[in-house]
Amino acid sequence: MKNIVIFGAPGSGKGTQSDLLVQKYGFRHISTGDVLRAEIKAGTELGRTASSYIDKGQLLPDALIIDILAATYDALGPCEGVIFDGFPRTIPQAEALKQMLADRNTGVGAMLELDVPEEMLMERLVNRGKTSGRADDNAETIRKRLDVYRSQTAPLVEWYESEGLHHTVKGYGSLEEINAALCAVIDAL
Repeated sequence: MKNIVIFGAPGSGKGTQSDLLVQKYGFRHISTGDVLRAEIKAGTELGRTASSYIDKGQLLPDALIIDILAATYDALGPCEGVIFDGFPRTIPQAEALKQMLADRNTGVGAMLELDVPEEMLMERLVNRGKTSGRADDNAETIRKRLDVYRSQTAPLVEWYESEGLHHTVKGYGSLEEINAALCAVIDAL
């Protein structure tokens, strides 16, 4: 089983590339953002709690997100591998993911980082907000999300480097070029 962490700042194309990788390899895709948005839309207690953090551009508490992820992962059943999109976002979450997978006799095969300049990220997210209607895609919240990314999430690069799992891929250019670079890393695993 190939478990992949797809990594990058908000707007780096993680979801788009994850969809392409799912089509090519038959992986399952766990997007914590999609799971949380579905809970918010359904008006569940989890959704209301998540919304109180997301609307401010903040990360959810680790214990909450890890419980959600474990339940989602277990519900997938047997598969070729799983792409984790939007998780982990902190070193404690990476450590918890490593333990959760070890408890299931598997692990992360690679962390694929989509590297995109910040000005491109801002442009992508503002444009996405205009078309998607996502409340968290406005300039003020985007700036907060990028600040949180730099301070809390970016340190994961060093953590995954120390695990020997980090791979950087240029996250701009054509979708096909980006996908080919990601596939080259996956095929070499």
